[in-house]
Amino acid sequence: MPILYHSPMTRSTRIITQLMLMGKLDAVDVRLVTIPRQDGSGARDMGNPHPEGKVPYLITDSGEAVRESAAIMLYLDEIFGYPLGVAPGQPGRGAFLSWMCYYGGVVEPALLCAIAGVEHPAMTATFRGMEEIGAQIMAGLGDAPFLLGERFTIADLIMASAFQWAASKYTPDQPAVRDWVARVVARVGTVPILEHETRAQAELAGR
Repeated sequence: MPILYHSPMTRSTRIITQLMLMGKLDAVDVRLVTIPRQDGSGARDMGNPHPEGKVPYLITDSGEAVRESAAIMLYLDEIFGYPLGVAPGQPGRGAFLSWMCYYGGVVEPALLCAIAGVEHPAMTATFRGMEEIGAQIMAGLGDAPFLLGERFTIADLIMASAFQWAASKYTPDQPAVRDWVARVVARVGTVPILEHETRAQAELAGR
């Protein structure tokens, strides 16, 4: 059974959400760990094998480590038969992989710059900004409800996660983008992720 190191209300929450949406949460050994948080709370957990003490972190059945959200989400989608992804050889595979990597390679760095108020020509030249990201999302959506057309995938889950929680005010100010985020939030709302994370927080607090 794969082992997922998880801390509630973090980037790894979207991995738990993915597992819930796939109906596979019980197929993974979820181990709760603490992490240092931006507000100064928390601490590195010696039980977390991630080399930087972060989450998510996955250990496969064969003992290999998988790090970074997109890689973990792709791996889990693959081993469970691509329920929320696009299998190799299927139409849309290229766009699917592109969106998964676009999140970590462009969206998250640009979003962090916006949140931190960092402006520098090197950052803009490399990652562009939230306006350009919004334009890319709109182009990807076209007239469809999701990035890959009519079907919701983990590409929607990871991309829309950038505009939830505290980062919601940085959602590109285009109606099509906001409507798409709302559709993804509604899909996430079909599983009890908030209840899961609340219980996980209570469990960690009680240690």
